[in-house]
Parts: sequence; C-alpha cells; structure tokens
Amino acid sequence: VQLVESGGGAVQAGGSLRLSCAASGYTGRGLFMAWFRQASVKEREGVALLDSAGRTEYADSVKGRFTISKDSAANTLYLQMNSLKTEDTAMYYCAGDTRWSAAATWLLIRASAYNYWGQGTKVTGSS
Repeated sequence: VQLVESGGGAVQAGGSLRLSCAASGYTGRGLFMAWFRQASVKEREGVALLDSAGRTEYADSVKGRFTISKDSAANTLYLQMNSLKTEDTAMYYCAGDTRWSAAATWLLIRASAYNYWGQGTKVTGSS
C-alpha cells in the first residue's frame, strides 16, 4: 500500500489549505484512512478520520475548522483546513490500515493502529 500526500505549504493565520492523500496498491478489503500530524518535539497526534459510512472523528483542536472527505473512485483522502492557526504548524501524515472499518475515537488516538503511512506534507501557519 502506498500513500502519497500533497497540498502542504505556508499560509498566514486565518488562511486555508487542502491536503490530499492518494492511496494505491491495495485490493480486497477497503482501506481505513486518517490524518495525523506531528509538530517538532511533539508526539504524532490524530487530526481526523472518516469511515465508509461517512462517520467522522476530529481532534478537539480542529473541530469546526477542518473537514475530512474522500473521493472513493479516485482513492483519495482530503483534509480541508480553514482558519489555520500558527499552532497547526506540523508535518501532516496520511495513515491507512485494512483491519478497521468503523470510525472510533481510539483510532484517532493510537497512531500504532495504522500499518501504512505516507511521507508527510509540511504545513506552516504564520502570524
């Protein structure tokens, strides 16, 4: 399974970015996907996830500002980030695993639940 993120960049506080994650190389059971981020000197943290039924989970810090979505035909996961803050600055990673199917809070907390990771895309929010 390959996950390739894109769309990162530098943006002023209050601005918007849309991240993409293109998935390939898997067959059979669907790929459960999520967004994580890691700021320097911090642990990787869950940002948002989405299951095939459309259920979502968001970190409290991004609720109301970020929206996760998926184009199943294109096997692409998105993260629309609005009202960006300087504290959103981090490397954003796409994560995937074939073992899970339903959205759950623990899947947003436990990075170790995912076997597949992209290389990350950098997001920098400036004041």
